[in-house]
Amino acid sequence: MIALIQRVRQARVEINNDCVGKINQGILILLGVEASDNKVHADKLLHKILNYRLFSDKAGKMNLCVKDIQGEILVVSQFTLVAQTDKGLRPSFTKGAPPALAEELYDYFVQQAKEQVPTQTGQFAQDMQVFLQNDGPVTFTLQV
Repeated sequence: MIALIQRVRQARVEINNDCVGKINQGILILLGVEASDNKVHADKLLHKILNYRLFSDKAGKMNLCVKDIQGEILVVSQFTLVAQTDKGLRPSFTKGAPPALAEELYDYFVQQAKEQVPTQTGQFAQDMQVFLQNDGPVTFTLQV
């Protein structure tokens, strides 16, 4: 399981010009699921994201996590994150989870997140437009 996380001042996701998820200060999570992933991977990745210190304290050091700042998260499924790009000029998605497994783990990840922090989402397997105001910019790739 892989996540591209971005510290944001605000973010939203739209489908056909309708806003389906919106947050203020927090983390935008683009989430990719690999065929070898399971709920243990989802739990580990969520724990890491929610406790990752990417927000600045009063001294300007990245010492605070999203829970410390009472921030929100926006989770958007993004299967292209699992692409293998090391060979050729076309990405390979052979490591990606089949759609049913990917959706199951995405939904599980979101449900677990909702139990811990205010959480919004996009819609799985939909064509979405993501808008964000990246804060910093601060962007990390996390994988378990």
